[in-house]
Amino acid sequence: MTDSICSRETRNMKSMVPLGLIVATFALTSSIFDSAKVFRVKPQNEKQVNFLKYLAQIKQLDFWHPDSAPYIVTQMQVDFHVGAHQSRSVQTLMEKNEIQYEILLHNLQEEIEKQFDSKRNFTGRHSYTKYNDWDKIASWTARIAKIYPKLVSRIQIGNTFEKQPMYLLKVGKESVRKKAIFMDCGIHAREWISPAFCQWFVKQAASTYGKDKIMTHLLDSLNFYVLPVFNIDGYVWSWTQDRMWRKNRSKNSTTNCIGIDLNRNFAAAWGTTGFISDDPCDETYYGPAPESEDETKAVATFIRNHLSSIKAYLTFHAYSQMLLFPYGYTFHKAPNHNELTEVAKAAVEALSSLYGTKYEYGPSATLIYPTSGSSVDWAYDQGIKYSFVFELRDKGRYGFLLPESKIKSTCKETMLAVKSIANYILSYAS
Repeated sequence: MTDSICSRETRNMKSMVPLGLIVATFALTSSIFDSAKVFRVKPQNEKQVNFLKYLAQIKQLDFWHPDSAPYIVTQMQVDFHVGAHQSRSVQTLMEKNEIQYEILLHNLQEEIEKQFDSKRNFTGRHSYTKYNDWDKIASWTARIAKIYPKLVSRIQIGNTFEKQPMYLLKVGKESVRKKAIFMDCGIHAREWISPAFCQWFVKQAASTYGKDKIMTHLLDSLNFYVLPVFNIDGYVWSWTQDRMWRKNRSKNSTTNCIGIDLNRNFAAAWGTTGFISDDPCDETYYGPAPESEDETKAVATFIRNHLSSIKAYLTFHAYSQMLLFPYGYTFHKAPNHNELTEVAKAAVEALSSLYGTKYEYGPSATLIYPTSGSSVDWAYDQGIKYSFVFELRDKGRYGFLLPESKIKSTCKETMLAVKSIANYILSYAS
């Protein structure tokens, strides 16, 4: 895994392309992903678990689920991507060790290209049913605030490591002081459906005000702070150089390996719990200190400065169709565990009412695996007692490469879940 990331980095640095040249971009990355495969396995016993962890040490595996090899336990669904040059030997080793596997994706490059609608629009227009690069999203943040000046305003809360402005959209009818919900998308660069939802949410909220009774009531009574892309530098890199990039793009002083996992960089049991990594080459490297990253610090500072009004924190990830809540860093139940369970249950039921999409829900340490330094645990520990993580579609058929044809349905059903939570906050949060 370490070699995979560092070697990809070396190859990528040799050939930069301008942002927005999508055809050139994905022709460029084909050298990395052409004939690469994504495998799914489910270890049946400790022997198989140990073998998979060993395999991760000797081969270049990019874990999609869970985030890294140490999290693997028996009966867990494990998805990982392997480059073309190693896929045959990985298959042979798994067969020799009697591990049954399924090949989810036979050619990762083809799946990357198929993610885009065949009617790809090269005019540079922003679209709510297509994936938008950062240039389009940044322009959109200014435009949406101009179109709906009484409902949407844009705030710059900081800059990324590479000095990109971090734009936050405040959505709500201007009035006296009121409760607020903070939402962020795209903390992990390759999870493109996440920023797509934040853009959809803002547009739907603003455009249905005065038409949709529930949304009108919510915007009259609540403010939504929406960060469309948390990890902008990583998101740009996932468009221009490496579609599977996860971390941010900050440089590490002790190695050539780039980036820190922003969702391990918050001051919530930072660096203490779960299978944490102090190796800068790992996908889940937590950084040299809590809030060491410009992006983390910008978000944490904004939330701290607005703690008196922020009553809920919602962060959107992909994939696995889950609604998670604290804690991730301990198996102990949160003080309002029963209430969080009821709110999550209602949200999941609202979501599934549209297309029948099934979501699981529960504390993240129990439902998936223990983690420390996550944004949701940090927000909860700040006193935001309604803190949730959405893991959006799907369950692995497409993984991080959910096709554009699925954006609309994913966003429409997720909107129902967010409305459900927001209604609860409005009624019951003090």
